[in-house]
Amino acid sequence: MIWVYLVIAIICEAGWAIAMKLSEGFTRFWPSAATIGLYLLSVVFLAFATKKMDIGVGYAIWAGSGVAIIAVAGILYFREPVTAVKVVSLGLIVAGIAGLQFSGGGH
Repeated sequence: MIWVYLVIAIICEAGWAIAMKLSEGFTRFWPSAATIGLYLLSVVFLAFATKKMDIGVGYAIWAGSGVAIIAVAGILYFREPVTAVKVVSLGLIVAGIAGLQFSGGGH
């Protein structure tokens, strides 16, 4: 169940960051409300996940996965430029997340 909580937390984290971009500096109500709601849900589900998971591993997976998803959303949805450095860096984030998975810290 901890992995379900962590996945929900990651989805909510990516969601609040994307909603924040769509809020245009908190000038649009619904994206601003979504940012706040998804942020709170993200932290709550991260707290549930880390009850039985190492905090360092859980937080790193949460943050790293969120960064990767947000970067991909930026490229695909917001038409941000794709560079070789960006692609390699995303690969390193994914490799780091996989390394944490194999470290045994997630039980």
